[in-house]
Amino acid sequence: MSYDLLVMKFGGTNMQDSRAIRHSASLAARSVRVGVKVVVVVSAMAGVTNQLLKLADAAQSGDIAAANDEIALMRTRHFTAAQELGAAPDSITVREIREMHETLRQAVYGVYLLRELTPRSRDLIVAFGERLSAPLMSLALEQDGLRAHHLSGGEAGILTDSHFGNAKPMPNTYERVKDRLSGLLSAGVTPVVAGFMGETEKGAITTLGRGGTDFSATIVGKALGADEVWAWKDVDGVMSADPRVVKDAQNIEVLSYGEVMELAYFGAKVLHPLAVTPLQESGIPLRVKSAADPDFPGTLVQAQPRDEDGHPVKAVTAIRNVSIINVSGAGVLGIPEVIASVFDAIARENVTLLMVSQSSSMSNVSLAVQTVDAERTLAALRAGVSLELKVEEQPGVAVLAIVGSGMRGQKGVSARMFTALADQDVNVLMISQGSSELNVSVAVEAAHVDAATLAVHRAFGLGAATA
Repeated sequence: MSYDLLVMKFGGTNMQDSRAIRHSASLAARSVRVGVKVVVVVSAMAGVTNQLLKLADAAQSGDIAAANDEIALMRTRHFTAAQELGAAPDSITVREIREMHETLRQAVYGVYLLRELTPRSRDLIVAFGERLSAPLMSLALEQDGLRAHHLSGGEAGILTDSHFGNAKPMPNTYERVKDRLSGLLSAGVTPVVAGFMGETEKGAITTLGRGGTDFSATIVGKALGADEVWAWKDVDGVMSADPRVVKDAQNIEVLSYGEVMELAYFGAKVLHPLAVTPLQESGIPLRVKSAADPDFPGTLVQAQPRDEDGHPVKAVTAIRNVSIINVSGAGVLGIPEVIASVFDAIARENVTLLMVSQSSSMSNVSLAVQTVDAERTLAALRAGVSLELKVEEQPGVAVLAIVGSGMRGQKGVSARMFTALADQDVNVLMISQGSSELNVSVAVEAAHVDAATLAVHRAFGLGAATA
């Protein structure tokens, strides 16, 4: 297939050192050399985002020495990569990296002085990962004979709301991105965009949530009307299960937007859960490709599902570190305003609900949340609902989900799942199925999630080729 314009996103492992960056640049360059316009969107170097979060927390707790040590390690790592990619000590790239590390040091020192790390400050600090890797990719492309220009997410035109830590693009983002990148492409320049980040109307840096570089790439793809968006990963594509748990997990050839969103939401770490939303309206396909095997087609994500004969389920995935919050009290949950108060309390804390289940007697509502959110969920509910209600946490849970458009109207799918779980003596704590019939999810004890995943994967015959 021939392409006019591609957006290529490179994840952290494909940016982790000079060798990986050089290889990633070569993947973009081979398309540019055959006349394809390419926009490159980059993640931070592997591990840098976690490092930035760690040093921000250290500064907040008063340990400025530990924060400065981390900054020094990061500075050395980025300088080493720049040097190995051919940057001279007095080059623009080296100067830029030095200045950014100094700005980072000042931002972290401000957190230390105030002993306060606001969501806005955290976004400013954590976005340095992508801001530092973009010049390195730009340098690697230039060393490969291309003209390149790097931009932060805000400079590329990504305008967001002020929801720091999980920002969403504003409607006029797409026009802005098109205006800012089209000129570069027309001039034969390959734009390199720092992923994961945007900015507010007032110029404050925001981030799009963990894994948000995928989201950045699809925003750019929609804005420019790309033929496809390619997400380069260190895996062959989207797999039928986590290959670390299920050794015979297979690559899935084709998924629909809906299926991949369900998979991403329920723990598959291949894509950001919102990554495909900008593409749905325009029908632009997304392709997940392996940087280690660039000629392998990977997984194509498109508007229409492709039902596999005999495979109503495409994949099994799991979310770990989950808690169930039980809200109970004799019959009182039948009162609509009480149910509203439960969800209002959750919404105020901006907690993501993984599953919701209500007993038919209306005396109990169970909510599955990430364990990291459990404490503030409990506090919010206890403060926000009637005193007659009992609010309790059940920790040590995982959510297992089966996903596939072929489940629609297919009889016996849930039966196969529950039989497989029963055969492994896995107790089901909670069940949820959406009316879209794209997934069935169950909460199980965390200790049983690997055995459950293996059993369900086997029950649906997913170890055989899925495409």
